[in-house]
Formats: sequence, C-alpha cells, structure tokens
Amino acid sequence: MKKPDPQSIKIGLRLKEFRSLQGQGPNEFYGPINPNVSNYVAIENGHRSIGSRLIKEVTDNYPINPEWLRTGKGEMQLAAPVTEMGLMESDEKGVPFFNVNLSEISFGEYGVLGEAPEYYVNFRPFNDCDAYLPIYGDSMYPKYASGEIIAIREITNFDVLQWGEAYLVVTDERSNHMTTVKLVFEHSDATKIILRSSNPNFKGDTVIHRDSIQKMFLIKGKVTRNQL
Repeated sequence: MKKPDPQSIKIGLRLKEFRSLQGQGPNEFYGPINPNVSNYVAIENGHRSIGSRLIKEVTDNYPINPEWLRTGKGEMQLAAPVTEMGLMESDEKGVPFFNVNLSEISFGEYGVLGEAPEYYVNFRPFNDCDAYLPIYGDSMYPKYASGEIIAIREITNFDVLQWGEAYLVVTDERSNHMTTVKLVFEHSDATKIILRSSNPNFKGDTVIHRDSIQKMFLIKGKVTRNQL
C-alpha cells in the first residue's frame, strides 16, 4: 500500500483529535456514518490516505470545520449562528431547543416535549434529530460535560440498541419515573438492560426492565452553548 502523503497524515491526526474531544471511540464515532470503521482507524493512525468522499462523510455528520480538518486553520468546530429570534438564517425551521432540566421533561402536544421550544436550530449534521437539550451534572463527564447541549433522536424499537452508546431513557413508575442520560449495556437477562455513568466517580450500575421504558432517544452528538 502506498504510504500516505504528509497532508493525509495531518488530517488523520486532526480527525483523531476531534473524535477524542467528543469523548467517543472509533466505533461510536464512525459507525453511524460508515460501516468500514477500520478505514478511518487506519487514516487516524497515518496508515491510509483520506479522500474527499471520506472527508465529506465526516463533515456532513459532525460539526467539524472542513477548513480546519484539511489545513489546520480556523476553529475546529463550526458555529451554529442564530438570529435575534433564535432561528438559523435559513428557509428550514430546524430542530427545537428546550432549555429544561432532564428531570422536568414531559411529553405532549409539541411533539418531543410538552412545552413550546425556546427556539429552533438549523444545523445540518443534527437536523434529523428531535430536539436539543442541556446536560446538567457530572455523571456523564467527560463524555458530556455540564452545560453542553445534546442532540437527541427518538428510537421506537427497544430490542435493537447500540450497546455502549449513550441514550436518554424515560421510564414509568416501575423504574421510579426516571429520566436520565446513561450508557446502555446488555444484561444477561434479555428482559433487562444496564444503565451506566461514563464518569468513573459515579460507581454502580442501574438495571431496569425493558418494558418499563416509555421513551428512548439516541444521543447523536453534542454542541456547546456558544454554538447556539
């Protein structure tokens, strides 16, 4: 195999830097956009050149600045500028942002949450999501720090889950009406799942029954407040 050129090696290092700052492993980061995760791992490690198609796959799905990725110039992440009304300057309405604590979430006439959104954000990598929500607390640090904004997308089949991924889980009274963001892992009992914090200081797993889950949302990504 031809040795990658110096530019491709630098792009691979920038990709790895960006992915690491998202707190995601290769499978978690690249899996949703390309099943050949090993190709990207090889690029990160300087063993494979990267073409424009692979660059586009990343920049179409994550808020990474293409100019920074290619040259190292400019900001690493794209900002998502909003107007004074809180709407992106675009013909599309975008995804609603709800400035609520997860423990206060309800569901109702406005679709995802039972209240009107504070504003909408039109940001292409996350425009297939259902809502933006803030994270409070440190149980998911360093994956998600307090004050960051998560983009969530609802799933309907609780039997097909991506183990080790982060989800927003909403339960009924059998699991104490819990609403939480946690990493989800397989349990030896197929009727249950394991919820786990990413912060090692929050020890101990929470085991819930699958049929106590009312709603579940995949955490597709995150942004900071200054991007909104």
